[in-house]
Amino acid sequence: MNKLVLPGRVWVASDIHLGPDAPATAAAFSAFLTQSAQHADTLILAGDIFDAWIGDDVTRQAEPWLYDSLTALKAVATQCELWIGRGNRDFLIGGDLIRQVGARALPEPALLDTAAGTVLLAHGDEYCTADAGYQRFRRLVRNRGIQRTYLSLPLALRRSIANWARRRSMASNQYKCTDIMDVTPAAIEQALRRTDASVLIHGHTHRPARHALTVNGRPCERLVIPDWDYDHAQPPRGGWIQIDQHGIEIKFWAGMAAIKGSDPNY
Repeated sequence: MNKLVLPGRVWVASDIHLGPDAPATAAAFSAFLTQSAQHADTLILAGDIFDAWIGDDVTRQAEPWLYDSLTALKAVATQCELWIGRGNRDFLIGGDLIRQVGARALPEPALLDTAAGTVLLAHGDEYCTADAGYQRFRRLVRNRGIQRTYLSLPLALRRSIANWARRRSMASNQYKCTDIMDVTPAAIEQALRRTDASVLIHGHTHRPARHALTVNGRPCERLVIPDWDYDHAQPPRGGWIQIDQHGIEIKFWAGMAAIKGSDPNY
């Protein structure tokens, strides 16, 4: 696995779930992007940027919320290095979108050579191996042939299929215990052993925290990236992970104060 050499300050965000029903989240995230351009050398978006992505051709006649989101991403990409990863909601992000906003495609997973040392970064859903049903679904939708078939369908039909799949997933998750939908310790340990990294960062689970563990007798850490929700969550939430010469830190966005430019949380 090739390392991405990322000197300076790196910010990592995930699970923003932008969409037409999340205007407050979009506003908070847009303000965050502005701050990223000013304070970070590299910004990585590690998947689930969008609540759903049904193909890059949706940008040809983008709805207002999507047009604004793409404009904000383009703006930050002109001022700092922007990497875009794919999550379980937006795994169909393709090269057209990434080129359109001036970003680079994040490998899956990615090994980062940073000022704080080597870091393994992934969206995180691949480590939820106790959820066998989801992993079967993940393998299915990541199949290139199936993706080509889906992307060949009319846009309206793709949207209907995506909405159906989302409703089915939500209904299924109601009956799953929370541990099944979290990462599996054995999968985390295997990933750290395979890459010889001592730090793994991921999103997906919406459970921001840092966890100490031991792998092959060496101390390691797992950090979970905060998710974003300023429309439906109480209290509203958002955040990112900062990596620099001082170490690795989970940070939380300060809501409307941050949007007004008065956030001290840097």
